[in-house]
Amino acid sequence: MSDVTTERMLRISDSAAERIATLVQMEGKPGMMLRLTVSGGGCSGFQYGFNFDDAVNADDHLFEHNGIKVVTDDCSLDLLDGAMLDYVEDLMGASFQIKNPNAKSSCGCGSSFAV
Repeated sequence: MSDVTTERMLRISDSAAERIATLVQMEGKPGMMLRLTVSGGGCSGFQYGFNFDDAVNADDHLFEHNGIKVVTDDCSLDLLDGAMLDYVEDLMGASFQIKNPNAKSSCGCGSSFAV
């Protein structure tokens, strides 16, 4: 009997990659990565956090798509496994959105969720 290892995944849409590339270029720091975190709080129990970082920590996982990098810590990836990071522009505005198969419910604004 062999051990089965399943690699956890965070997918990044083309639209999100394009927006991240634009933001990195505007910052003027080509080594920057988008850091995606999940923390306790928000109206549904957990909330997403976005910021730029230039470091990869020992417990981080790095994902790349179309030349951009997104980094998330191990605990956050437990809640993000299989999710899609997207960037959406519509009549209501523009924002990064997470399509998370692990979320059992989410708030109306889409920035927090429950598992």
